[in-house]
Amino acid sequence: MSTEPAAAEGHPGPADTDAPRAGEGAEATGPEETAAEEGAGTPDPAETDDGAETDDGAGAAAAEPATEGEGVSEAAAEIAAQRELQERIAQRKAAKEGPIAAGGKLSGTAADLLAAVRAVESGERPAAVFSEPAPAPRKVVAEPVRRAPAAAPAGPAEPAAEAVDAVRALLAEGGAPASLAAPAAATLGEGADSALRDDPWQLLRIPGVRPEQADGFARALLGAECGPGDERRGRAVTVWLLEQAAVAGHTALDAPQLAEALGKRAVPDPDEAVQSAIAEGDALVFQDALEEPPGGPARAPESAQETAAQDGSEDGSEDGSQDGDEAERPVRVLVGLERYALAEESLADGLARLVNSLSKEDSSQALADWEPAAAAAGGSTAELIRAAAGHGLVLHTGAEAARAEPAALVQAAARLGLRVCAAAHSLDGRRRLAEHFGPGAPEGTAVTVSGLLSGAEGPGRDRDGALAVDLLVVLDAPQLDVETAAMLAESLPDGARLVLSGDPSVLWSAGPGRVFADLLTARVCPRIVSRTPDPGPVGELVSGIGVGELNEVAAPGKEVVIVPVRDAAEAIHRAVQLVADSVPRAIGVPSEQTQVITPGHGGAAGTRALNAALKERLNPGPGRFGGFDPGDRIAYVPAPGRTVPGRVVRADADGLHLDCAGTPVVVPQDAVERTVRHGWALTAHQAVGLRWPAAVVVLPGDATQALSRPWVYTAFGRGERHLSVVHGADSALPRAVAEVPAKPRTTRLQTLLRAQVPPAQ
Repeated sequence: MSTEPAAAEGHPGPADTDAPRAGEGAEATGPEETAAEEGAGTPDPAETDDGAETDDGAGAAAAEPATEGEGVSEAAAEIAAQRELQERIAQRKAAKEGPIAAGGKLSGTAADLLAAVRAVESGERPAAVFSEPAPAPRKVVAEPVRRAPAAAPAGPAEPAAEAVDAVRALLAEGGAPASLAAPAAATLGEGADSALRDDPWQLLRIPGVRPEQADGFARALLGAECGPGDERRGRAVTVWLLEQAAVAGHTALDAPQLAEALGKRAVPDPDEAVQSAIAEGDALVFQDALEEPPGGPARAPESAQETAAQDGSEDGSEDGSQDGDEAERPVRVLVGLERYALAEESLADGLARLVNSLSKEDSSQALADWEPAAAAAGGSTAELIRAAAGHGLVLHTGAEAARAEPAALVQAAARLGLRVCAAAHSLDGRRRLAEHFGPGAPEGTAVTVSGLLSGAEGPGRDRDGALAVDLLVVLDAPQLDVETAAMLAESLPDGARLVLSGDPSVLWSAGPGRVFADLLTARVCPRIVSRTPDPGPVGELVSGIGVGELNEVAAPGKEVVIVPVRDAAEAIHRAVQLVADSVPRAIGVPSEQTQVITPGHGGAAGTRALNAALKERLNPGPGRFGGFDPGDRIAYVPAPGRTVPGRVVRADADGLHLDCAGTPVVVPQDAVERTVRHGWALTAHQAVGLRWPAAVVVLPGDATQALSRPWVYTAFGRGERHLSVVHGADSALPRAVAEVPAKPRTTRLQTLLRAQVPPAQ
């Protein structure tokens, strides 16, 4: 990299930042950037990296969208869609578990024929009285009509004032903050005060409450009856640990790991606590066979082994030793929350259906029809077109420039008369995707994933509720968590094709799971690797980081600039100087198109400190509207893990009026603190899926523990034309690129898929 300082960089002046809050370090607390929770791989964040603050006790993972207008429709409709999916999954699971009566699900002519056959077999009627039924007339299915954007469904009912008052009185009795009354009443529902009195550790279900706080509340209510061995406490702490693991990206935890974490939380019998949570339906246990266990089979906890014996008692083996090899085969015992377990199973079912629903005849015909388009495209684009023609599920990997290849696939399929749609993670991603299609593309071709699922964007759904598409291309696929991916897979009709495209080197999803990485590893479908590199010095630098090399690149036009700093105060000063003066003057990119990226929200050079300094320089004001003034750059978080950059327009009695990529959004006053923050500086997790003409990456010395190869790759790749690195991390930067890969996540998708789909040839 060029080490030439930016032009006119002068000596640093005094720090112009507010002092960081007490207890704030430079920790990065996104799902990839949080410290592990006491041996369980679960985070213990004070703040999260998805744009929603949790200092006030409301965790980002539980933040609910609160918008009006289009903002409300999209976010609330997405939540409603998620709930509908979960209900459908639960119904399907219940149907699988129940007894199946022969012919019980038949109707119409099929049911009549079955009844007739049974009547003949029983001798009630002679066989001659039955004649062959006439063929049913062919149904004419109307062309699906695009639906209007879904209206915002009514949100959860506010708890009654009497219920809140009753909870508030109980909280006061137990010494808990009165501010928890409303969320406790909403979370626990009717009779929340009675539920808390019967089981004070139910307080852990409230976002932001920690075990030691729930313990204090329980001691105040129960007195001498309260103890660490209370079954209610063990069960509640088990669920809390699994929820924290989900924040860190896990869909389940290894049973020994969970037991170790429970032990560190002073639970005297971890196995009993896990069994209690499973018995009450708060958690589920799974056994996944290990094909090649590293270092020999690990012994599962005794309670998990007992559960396995009970679950396998109907396999026809009395003593469990009928098949010695099977009995000795090691298994991995996992424990997870039902919500994510069902989503992962639904995703595996949906993907297997897509892979198997395309017949060989259809594939052969499609290959012949699509071959002219593939021959005209050439290169890896041609490979992608041929793969999509012959398969229901295809994976495509590549960086920013490679987005042209799935765009070409969509255009080729549209020319063949197929119903097509392409979805990106963010509004900015949708804009960049639409540029590949040009102004003549049909409306609804380029959408966001959230807009497609909520019904606010895209082609709409057919009469069966499936998306009216024959080909769906999803870009930014690494940002798909298991629930969003399951909704997409469940929404596609039989015979449709799904292409997942993205850069596997960027940070993973903010929600639990690592869908794209699991699919790449599972090898159950074709994988097309783009051979289109990102251009310029920035592209060359980022490509090297992707393979673990931090190379020096030639930057004759100052495309890459390194600015060494000694401490956080100097880092803030230099970052402000770059955004306000050096980059606009030397590179020609205005301040409003330059984005600052830093590891975390807290710390001496986190987003808070940087945003305060940048606001003072670029848009000073008293912050009359909840800390905001007209013209402020903001980061709006309508749902966890989704950040929308925008600008403050005004504020009135309705709330804070924003302009988000040309879309007006009104945020109610009571939701501003939770969903809106200043946006001159973002974390890498907030910036993933977004691009700006110029990026200034700040690497303070107190945030080196947050650096990893995916973090550096993501942050450095946000600038299209220019990258400035305010470098105070010393040797931690090259060490992170070379030696610190993505933190592993515990998931089950690979195991579930391999059981249903044969390996791709």
